[in-house]
Amino acid sequence: MTQQPSDLYLKLKERHSGLIEAVEALSKAARLSGPLDDKTGHLIQLGAAAAIHSKGSVSSHAARALDSGATIEEIQHAVIVLTSTIGFPTVAAALSWMDEVLEKRG
Repeated sequence: MTQQPSDLYLKLKERHSGLIEAVEALSKAARLSGPLDDKTGHLIQLGAAAAIHSKGSVSSHAARALDSGATIEEIQHAVIVLTSTIGFPTVAAALSWMDEVLEKRG
């Protein structure tokens, strides 16, 4: 089951279509520029999203990682391993955001 873009993303795409097209093209180019598979890429992006406290990106990349074949345990672990780097409160917040997505999809 593929995740639908958030309402905010769809609004931005409507208001600033050229910008979003460029961002999507950059994202695609980055994904295709090396040997990482989609699952690994989304787990990396999930970790980065958690580090910058981006609830929307955490939710999006958790769902995309799931769609790319990651297990719930792998998705959770991708954030848990960040505890000593970004701190427990940030990890706990990211886990709670992910739970919202994973419970709906579970």
